[in-house]
Amino acid sequence: MPKYAVLVVDMLEDFIHGNLKCERAERIIQPLKTLLDAARRYGFPVVYCNDAHRPDIDAEFELWGPHAIDGTPGSQVIEELKPEEGDFIVKKRRYSGFFQTDLHLLLRELGVDTVIVTGLHTNICVKHTTSDAFNWGFKIIIPKDCVEAFSEEDHKWGLSYMEKVYGAKITESAEVISLFRNLATRTRNNLS
Repeated sequence: MPKYAVLVVDMLEDFIHGNLKCERAERIIQPLKTLLDAARRYGFPVVYCNDAHRPDIDAEFELWGPHAIDGTPGSQVIEELKPEEGDFIVKKRRYSGFFQTDLHLLLRELGVDTVIVTGLHTNICVKHTTSDAFNWGFKIIIPKDCVEAFSEEDHKWGLSYMEKVYGAKITESAEVISLFRNLATRTRNNLS
């Protein structure tokens, strides 16, 4: 039976309200909250992949300006989606949640074979995290109502690219929640 984990990429103060505010991000907060609540309820791990840059020296600042500096309020997950007990937090300094982090090791130790990638930005950090997930052999699901980008064009391009190049299953959060429910029911029935 597949083992899922939900990856939450960069749902941080600086990306929702601060230095790199994405106006379109507000629309994914509620569906993502509902998805995370379901993952926890049905026993699937939630892993936050959060930008946590070093002040003054980070190469990303040349492109995007200072943002999500480790330890600052801007690097914190927004209040509506705060990590809960039992969730995991992986700090990253580049677009991908896998690059120079322990995300791959963590997922393998959790027995995960399929990642559900959510968050910001569809065409940047979500895409690069998905690329590395594919390269490490994970199956990929993207609930399109739980990812967003600066523009509709970037959002649609990112979804199309991940589907064509990484074989990502593009779906809706309601379908993922239904999958969680069905797996939990099957597991319960197998145990009784």
